[in-house]
Parts: sequence; C-alpha cells; structure tokens
Amino acid sequence: MAHDTPPVYVSNTRQLQGFLSLKKIERLRLCVEITENRASEKSKTLLSFGSEAEASVVESRDENYSGSYDGCSLEKKQEDNENDCSNGASSYDDNFSSYGESPTDDEDSPMLPPKKRYQNFSMSGSKGNLEVLSLVMSSIDIAVGQRYNSIDDLERRLKLLTVRYKFDFDVETSTPTSYVVKCWVDGCLWRVRASTLGESKAFVVRIYNSKHTCSCTERSNRSRQATPYILGMLYKNFLGDVGPAVRPTIVGIAITKQFGIKMDYWKSHRTLKFTREIDEGTPECGFESLPSYLYMIRRANPSTVTRLQIDELGRFIYVFLAFGASVNGFPYMRKVVVVDGTFLNGKYKGTLLTALAQDGNFQIFPIAFAVVDTENDDSWHWFFTQLKLLIPDDEGLAIISDRHNSIGKAIKNVYLLAARGICTYHLYKNILGQYKGKEAFRLVKKAARCFRMSDFTAIFEEIEAIHPALHGYLQRADVRLWTRVHFPGERYNLMTTNIVESMNRALSHARGLNIVRILESIRVMMTRWFAEWREDARSQPTTLTRGVEKLLHGRVTAARELTVERIDDHHTEVKYGSSIESLNVVNLVERKCTCRRFEREKLPCVHAIAAAEYNNVCRISLCSPYYNSEYLVSAYAESIMPADEAQPIPEIVEDQPCLPPDIRQQPGRPKKNRMKYALEVALQNKRPRKEHTCFRCRKSGHNAKTCQM
Repeated sequence: MAHDTPPVYVSNTRQLQGFLSLKKIERLRLCVEITENRASEKSKTLLSFGSEAEASVVESRDENYSGSYDGCSLEKKQEDNENDCSNGASSYDDNFSSYGESPTDDEDSPMLPPKKRYQNFSMSGSKGNLEVLSLVMSSIDIAVGQRYNSIDDLERRLKLLTVRYKFDFDVETSTPTSYVVKCWVDGCLWRVRASTLGESKAFVVRIYNSKHTCSCTERSNRSRQATPYILGMLYKNFLGDVGPAVRPTIVGIAITKQFGIKMDYWKSHRTLKFTREIDEGTPECGFESLPSYLYMIRRANPSTVTRLQIDELGRFIYVFLAFGASVNGFPYMRKVVVVDGTFLNGKYKGTLLTALAQDGNFQIFPIAFAVVDTENDDSWHWFFTQLKLLIPDDEGLAIISDRHNSIGKAIKNVYLLAARGICTYHLYKNILGQYKGKEAFRLVKKAARCFRMSDFTAIFEEIEAIHPALHGYLQRADVRLWTRVHFPGERYNLMTTNIVESMNRALSHARGLNIVRILESIRVMMTRWFAEWREDARSQPTTLTRGVEKLLHGRVTAARELTVERIDDHHTEVKYGSSIESLNVVNLVERKCTCRRFEREKLPCVHAIAAAEYNNVCRISLCSPYYNSEYLVSAYAESIMPADEAQPIPEIVEDQPCLPPDIRQQPGRPKKNRMKYALEVALQNKRPRKEHTCFRCRKSGHNAKTCQM
C-alpha cells in the first residue's frame, strides 16, 4: 500500500485477519496498536500500513490466529516479543498525531512508515522516479475504517484515486460531520461515505463501494477532480524539474503521457504555477516570513542594514536590504552610484530598486536593494533616505540614473550636495524615437562624450545647424546632466546605467518568486560574486587591477609614437609628429592634461604616459588609488553569509505582522517582458560586423602591416 495510507480502525478479529491477508498480495509493513476498553471489555486495533518493508506486529490478543510474520510471531514467538515488543502500544508508536507520520523519538527506524516519503525524491524525472510513481499510484486505494484528520485530507486522497483509475466524482453531501461522493455517471454504484468520529474533526470511511457499474468510456470522459494542485504535486515529486526554463507545454506533455489526462495550455500553466509554489512557497508565505528572514540575515552578517515598512493594518509597503560586506566595501569604490528600478512579475507585482557601484576592475559592486510598490515620488524618496544612512551626502558623490522625474525629485530633496547625471543611452532612445537623422544622432553621442569644452561647443553648434528642434530638446534636457564636459562632479567612465541593466538581467529568473526568495536569490548571487572576486583580487600580481592594465596597455603602445618636449619643471608639451593641432600640455604634478581625459578618468591619458616616460616618473603613481589591487582586495574582504535557520528567532520577531499588499490581480497571463524601444529593436536586427582578416595569411586578429609572414 502507499506510504501515506491512513490508519484503519478495526473493531473485530475478522476484519484484522482480512487486513493481514494483504501480506499474500503486497509487500507491506504493519504496525498494530491495541487498546483495551475496560468498561465495555472491548478492544480497538489501529493499523498503519507502509510499503517496501517486512511486516511487524507489535502485539496481538487474538488467540485464534496462529499465523506468523517476519518481524514478530503472533503465537509461536510470544517470548521473543517480550524482548522486542512492549505490552500495549510499541514505544515507537506512542505519539502518532496524524496518519502516515513517524514518531519523533525514532524517525529513522526502518520498521516505521516515513511521513510522505514520496516528497523527498529528486525531481530529475529519471526512470527510477517513474518506477516509484507507478508503485505509489498502483497502491493508492480507499478502505472502510480509514481515518483522515480533515476533510481536505480525504478529498486529496480521493482526487489521487481519480488520477489512478481515470474517472471523476461528484460531491453528494458535504457537511461538517458527513461527506458523501459518488461517480459522476448517473446510475453508477461507486460511492464513498465518511463521517466524523464522535466530537473529533477527523473523518472515518464508513462505506466504500469500489466497483464501477458504468462503462469506462463514460467515466473517463471527465477529469475535473484532477486539479492543477494534485497534478502539480505529482509532477514535482516524480516527473520533472520546476526551474525557470520549464514551460507549461512541457508540463502538459509529461502529465498526459504519464496519467492519460488531457491538458490544455491554461491547465498546464496553473499546474506549473502550483508546482512552483509547492517548491518555492506561496507569495503570502513570503511576506509572512519576511521579518524573520531579515532578522536572520542581520544576525549572520554584521553591519547589515534592513528596513521593513508596513501600514497601520500590517500590510507590506517597502523593504530595504544592504549587506554589511557592501557597506564596508563601498569606501574603496569610486564615488559614483548608479540607481534604477525593474518590475517584478509575481502575484503582487512591485518594483525592485537597486543601487550599484563599479570597482577598480570595472566589475559590478552591489550596494543596496529595495522592493517597493512602484516607481513614484514616495518610493524613491524612501529609498534614498535609507541609502543616505550608508552613503552620506557629499560634494564628491555622483548619482547616475535615467530621466525618471521621481528620481530627480528624490535626489534633489535627499542628496543636496551630490551631483546628478542621466544615462546617455536612455537619452539616445528618446532621440531616436522622436527625431530622425543618423547624422544628428551620431553628433549627439559625440557631444556627450567630449572631454574639452571647445570640442563640445563646435559639435553643439553643428547640431543646431542641422536639426534646430533636436538642439532645443537637448538644451531642455540640461547639458549638465548628460554631457561629460558640463557635469559638475566626477562620473569617471560611467556615462550609462548599463551596470544596473546587467544586474537586472542577472536577477531576471527571480523576479517572479515570492519576496523572500527574491532577497535570497540576491544573497546567493552576491555570496558567489564576493567569493569569486575576492580570490581573483588576491591572485592579481600587478599593482593596478587587471582591467586597468588592459586599458593602459593600448595607451602605452600609442604613447611611443608621440613627441615630447619639456616646458618647465611641471609642464610638458606632447604632440603627434610636427602637427600643431595635436599639441597637448601635461602637468604631472596636478595630474592634468589639456585633453581633459587625464583629469576626468583619473587615469593617465596617452599624453601623460608619454610625458611621464620622458620625465622618468612612475606611471602607476599617476593612477587614482581606487584602481589599485589593494583597494580591490579590501573591497571584497568580507563574506556574505547565509541565514542560520538553526538559531532560535525571538517571539517578537516571529509575531511581527507582515501581510501582502492589497492589490487587484489583473486578468490573463502575467506579462514578463517589457516593451522594447526602437533603438533596442534596431540593435537586435543589426547585422553582425564582418570580422577583418589579413589578406596575406587570411587570418583574423591582425592586418597586413603587422603580419608576421
């Protein structure tokens, strides 16, 4: 019989002998508890079944039965039972609280049925799982005398029965004390009747007519009781995985082949949804366990900052999370913070706000995350208020974002001293959608990246001559926000919010999970990143980071072709050949060059490298300390630890209310992809650039001038 077969209450020895005869048909495990009612001098026997084990009878008071079992004999091995089996109930079975449960004293005992053992199988969909599924499904049945703790347990067993025998039933009576179902085909005698036992809420099967008198062609025409929840349980435990790559069509095909149930797309979709909720937890459970999760994260990671805001009814509003490793590592980053938001596609929607930086090796450095209802004035103001606790307001701080009005208002109200810049990529998308002309679009990109004021002025005047409307739009966008030359602070090489888009891409698989699983996915990702980048930082042999070394390698090669002349003790003239137009003046003491690249990037430009070599100055000393490998090691010095669930949680934390937000679920299938702008569509449809090959050797990576042939 199945692992989770409920206990059966036997009132006489004839029924007991009938159940013992099952030993001839199936290999089962039998656990018998006999209690004596002294008032009426009647006995009651409790039988609990399990499969794939030998039978074991604890004690029997039926003197007429002379059979024996492998574990304990009923008559001939009575003396052995005194050593192995105690009087009354076995010590292994003292505290059965529900059907199919093993006692807490000895859960691993091979003589006892484990609780819902089928839930512990892997989800690989292997042949072994299908064999176990066939074994479990073939042994599911109903018997008179079975006891179920609730009507839900009984309904679940009946629905599994319909999947096994491919039929359906209608509920004839459903009251707090009685439950009657019958076959849905009129005139069929298949019937189950169960009722409560005394004042208990448990239901006991009283009548079970197992024979169908209808045709199989009629009763198999409907499978209404094969609900997505029941099919989801079976799919998760036996048929396949429930990862983000699984699609409803795959689930429908697997269930149809295994159980013969016709699955349309929406039933497959709901089955996959329930399966994932069984595996990952429901959205409501995520909000309920959110306070406990934040407490465990703070306890496992010192210096971690978490904030949870709820309304007067205990409903969720905002949550903020910044790991201690990020808080203590940010001082070794350049003071540029990139913020953005991305939508969540779970049941309660919401928006994930992120604040990131970039380390000296040009890698993403996560700082803080928040889940809010949507991107509006209140949510962004709250987010920046929490972020200010970690990153104080400073004139040297720069915040990069898109052109969202709420972000601009929040930065203006919270970060009064910081400089704000907008993402040039978002600006390009707006221009491409509103204005035409490839030449003007190329000039806008060139103007945004200029280092010198004279170059910007010339390009901006050219834009005005070609497209006056575009020139007016760029002026209204405020040149201090989108141009490098007019930016009041230091934004280094960060002109876009691409690092945030990359983070959103990395978390795309988690955006449909419940809120705790979203935060845990962030924690797992950051734990892996910090561990890998810590080892990578320690393994870098050079003084500067690997990314900076790669960047400067090309500049060092180009600097050898420049002509250098000394002007005075601090200034050096650098030019290409005899051309006056390429002349630049470098001041190594103040770390400035007339090209302005040295000053903006805090890395030596090609002219500074040539001047440093001419004046015998160490070129590494010209780089900002943020690009040193020592800073990189210090940034990732701390680890991000998982929550220790073994530690007790205070009652005040467990009792803290956190209900789901009150929202209206939109009809239809949830949208998981946003609408793409014209620039994104154009880039996707753009043909890949042809790789250049040398015409001498026909190999790529070099040209004929540098060919070794």
